[in-house]
Amino acid sequence: MSRSGSLLRARGYGAGPRGVQIAGITSHRTVAFMQQCARQLTDPFDGFLLGKRYLLHDRETTFARAFESFLKGSGVDPVVLPPRGPNLNVHGERFVHSITEEALAQMLLLGERSLSSIIQLYLAHDHGERNHQGLGNQLVGPEPTRKLQGGAVVCREGLGGMLSSYDRDAA
Repeated sequence: MSRSGSLLRARGYGAGPRGVQIAGITSHRTVAFMQQCARQLTDPFDGFLLGKRYLLHDRETTFARAFESFLKGSGVDPVVLPPRGPNLNVHGERFVHSITEEALAQMLLLGERSLSSIIQLYLAHDHGERNHQGLGNQLVGPEPTRKLQGGAVVCREGLGGMLSSYDRDAA
């Protein structure tokens, strides 16, 4: 996602062990933007790095010393991944590949607001409707409170039919 101008981190932040949270989206990253992202990540009340020890990130220059020092001051150790090591953060790389192939590559985006909206819709699908093989075909997000046994199978579509999920209708 760094190529499209957004900052995201995957693995263990938010919904389940493979949940993805968006820290911020911008087309012009600056040190001030990165410091604001660090503040949001480490917020003592609802930051999604609460209770986490490490933040993996690539070698992009926008991860300035101020960003890393802010994280360290909050008790989170930033870990810079080595160059040309895409398999070192496989969950993040898989998410970026999935959202790019299934949604972003097929759409014409007209600014940050449309990108943010599409990403939020895709995250809702990824966490709440899509089974993940690496998690034993379970959802990333919380399971529905009750499973319906009867009723016809219905297809729910999202993003204009690009995303599909199947569930049982109430009997």
